[in-house]
Amino acid sequence: MSQPITVVWPGKPYPRGATWDGLGVNFALYSEHGEKVELCIFADKGRREVQRITLTEYTDQVWHCYLPEARPGLLYGYRVHGPYRPDEGHRFNPNKLLLDPYARSIVGALNWSDAHFGYRVGHERADVSFDRRDSAPGMPRCRVVDPAFTWGDDRRPGVPWHETIIYELHVRGYTMLHPAVPPQLRGTYAGLATTPVIEYLKELGVTAVELMPVHTFIDDRHLVQKGLSNYWGYNSIGYFAPHGAYSANGDITEFKTMVKALHSAGLEVILDVVYNHTAEGNHLGPTLSFRGIDNASYYRLNPEGRRYYVDYTGCGNTLNMLQPNVLQLIMDSLRYWVTEMHVDGFRFDLASALARELHEVDRLGTFFDTIRQDPVVSQVKLIAEPWDLGEGGYQVGNFPAGWAEWNDKYRDTMRAYWKGDGGLIGEFAQRLTGSSDLYEPGRRRPHASINFITAHDGLTLHDLVTYNGKHNEANLENNRDGSDNNLSWNCGTEGETDDGPINALRLLQQCNMLATLLLSQGVPMIVAGDELDRSQSGNNNPYCQDNELSWLTWNPGERGHHLLALVRRLIRLRRSHPVFQRRRFFQGRPIRGSGVKDIVWLKPDGGEMTDSEWQQSHARCLGVYLSGDGLTENDERGRPVADYTFMLLFNAHHETIDFHLPALPENPRWLVVLDTTYQGGLTRGGVVGPGGTYALHGRSLALLQQQNSA
Repeated sequence: MSQPITVVWPGKPYPRGATWDGLGVNFALYSEHGEKVELCIFADKGRREVQRITLTEYTDQVWHCYLPEARPGLLYGYRVHGPYRPDEGHRFNPNKLLLDPYARSIVGALNWSDAHFGYRVGHERADVSFDRRDSAPGMPRCRVVDPAFTWGDDRRPGVPWHETIIYELHVRGYTMLHPAVPPQLRGTYAGLATTPVIEYLKELGVTAVELMPVHTFIDDRHLVQKGLSNYWGYNSIGYFAPHGAYSANGDITEFKTMVKALHSAGLEVILDVVYNHTAEGNHLGPTLSFRGIDNASYYRLNPEGRRYYVDYTGCGNTLNMLQPNVLQLIMDSLRYWVTEMHVDGFRFDLASALARELHEVDRLGTFFDTIRQDPVVSQVKLIAEPWDLGEGGYQVGNFPAGWAEWNDKYRDTMRAYWKGDGGLIGEFAQRLTGSSDLYEPGRRRPHASINFITAHDGLTLHDLVTYNGKHNEANLENNRDGSDNNLSWNCGTEGETDDGPINALRLLQQCNMLATLLLSQGVPMIVAGDELDRSQSGNNNPYCQDNELSWLTWNPGERGHHLLALVRRLIRLRRSHPVFQRRRFFQGRPIRGSGVKDIVWLKPDGGEMTDSEWQQSHARCLGVYLSGDGLTENDERGRPVADYTFMLLFNAHHETIDFHLPALPENPRWLVVLDTTYQGGLTRGGVVGPGGTYALHGRSLALLQQQNSA
């Protein structure tokens, strides 16, 4: 801002934030308990505060003004006056520059100092003391934006849930080492929108990219002091502003251009969002935004001592979803990303924390009700991480209609089964067929289950078969961080090795898990890099590793090429055959009076499994007959869906098992479509005659197609 503002109009309390309407900018900030609000305006480069404007208008707990002389690009922040009484939940300190919770753009880095804290760091009274230093020199600035963008004929791909294949990736780490992305675009939204990246995603065959957090976040002070950073980004401070460090040109249009480019390739964009807590931490955390604007409104405070926070997240605080204005903030943010940024869905981090009413998680609570009735947000893909760290927070299977869930029971079962643990075939069968035990009682469909074997949080697929334990020494926490329950198996030796048989077994195990994932009912999620044999050297919690440990390497070895070919082929198989992407759960009974069951579970002797045999602790081999004639579904035009009949054979035992194919009235021949023991999981080829026997090698999976069906 080169010239001072000379005219201040009353403005309006809505919309919140700084809104350019083509003539001027309306500013609106919610603060119920604040007593005075000052709008701070900074020079064009943001270093110098050039003007303060007191917001004298106060309507329905919102402070507001309109500046007809303001323009897009103006840099600003707030100072809010009020009581500093932590024991009563109030932490106002006008010496601290505050970010607008509704800022559409946040520029500049947070340069940590003790001035960012509302209290005197190191004082004997801790956070009850008061700090008078100005935090502005080390604070980012909010920037007024012009929302205009030429979307042209952009339209959301609208991929049906049952056809969805999710690919979880990190915007920065995905392209930092990509040789075909121009160096100046690596690690950015623009880098993700380049032709080589989009062509790779199209050839892979996924239908949606799930971006790890792109809301503006900050690096924790303790990490910065160790030379680390909050690489994953689960430390949000701005719910409307794309993270600036991921932008090559510093303009929010870069994010929109990325979405438009991905849409043009038929790819949906899902955002991983963190509305359960903010980067301000616990009572000893910094004052950056919400805490200084109205701590008692934005956060859940301990009713027995309002100086402290209720923490369901493990991150020090929990946003107060019981407060209507906080709920409005989240809903406004969600609608903004759908309407203005054109994203296609959201994955909610620690979603159980959002569903808590007085204390317990309530599947019929205000948050769910609000989303379900919203005409915008209710129409996009909604995925819950269905747990938090509070009592009763584990809620897998309990989210309401309209939601899909990360299914960690699928993850754990598949890892344990292929590791060779016994007594799991019943659980394995449930997870393979969409987890009807979890989702059918609530009249939900198989797509409610987001199936995954690995995610950003935990070991990569390569490391899952290479390490028995975590190796997180690089995080500088003496290997104490990260889960100890990895359900991993190193195949005989810990870490990397030149042993040929061990490496062959590791590749086989990777193929088994990828094939199981992509041939299961439900929605598969692949973590970027698993198809390229990416390793994190056994680190199962690299949240602070913004370096080559976390970045994708685009020069895979022989194992990586095998895995990439396998994943591409499996995705083509899945997308070509409705039997692998059912819209309804299997019934296990004759369909349409034909005497043909939609699914049959088989023992190695070719007989059908009995109830007692599901409980056998030694059983590790199982077959499943998937009837293409047993589909009871219609397509979008109401036509019956038909497919080939397939048989999947699983053997987690270490020895070869002769699997007797069942005797069927039609006397079919079976084409061997896939066997994971051949060529890193590619086609074995060949045909098995009627009632024949298939040699199912140890630790392998085979897919057979009935030749005279469909």
